[in-house]
Amino acid sequence: MTDQPWTRERVLDAMRGRLTVSCQAYPGEPMRDPRTTAQVVRSVVAGGAAAVRVQGLDDVAAAVAAVDVPVVGLWKDGSDGVFITPTLDHAVAVARAGAHVVALDGTRRPRPDGRTLAGTVARLREAADVLVMADCGSAGDARAAEDAGVDLLGTTLAGYTGERPRTDGPDLGLVDEVVAACTLPVVVEGRVHTPAQAAQALARGAFSVCVGTAITHPTTITGWFARALP
Repeated sequence: MTDQPWTRERVLDAMRGRLTVSCQAYPGEPMRDPRTTAQVVRSVVAGGAAAVRVQGLDDVAAAVAAVDVPVVGLWKDGSDGVFITPTLDHAVAVARAGAHVVALDGTRRPRPDGRTLAGTVARLREAADVLVMADCGSAGDARAAEDAGVDLLGTTLAGYTGERPRTDGPDLGLVDEVVAACTLPVVVEGRVHTPAQAAQALARGAFSVCVGTAITHPTTITGWFARALP
């Protein structure tokens, strides 16, 4: 661990061209425990992850205490519509839990607290010195999120908002569109299942790649193999 603060420049330098690993377990699963999350976080950092993405306040705090890499924090509340850090209160709580980057729903859909994305970002910056990552579902979302003042654009919600079909792998077409339309760093996230897909995303102009299920969700990975057997 170092005492050097995670400034905006230091966070972006750490993530540029490198791998972020999402370390999340769903409610009710055996691995859904902050202590387990911390162990998984340590493991992926030992393997070369430059940053981690973690869900839940206790898990964010555990990850920050466990490793000296940028922690992208979020709070999922609900399961439909806007549920990734859906309100300003959620975002402030994630920041106060220690996240260096707060990931939130970056779509143009109505937010549960009635605030605009721009208003949420502005108030969050008043409350905490953090970066903001917008999880987007389309190029239109990304352009609006850039105008709203975020720091990073993610393709996290591609195929989940009704604007684009859900691709089998990462939505590289969306990567092309966002890279062409926006100036902010683009983080490719969502259905990146192989190292080749991760490398391809970077070759298309992505700033960083975030991989979750294929690395840290053994239930799903086991299912892939089980279903492949006769």
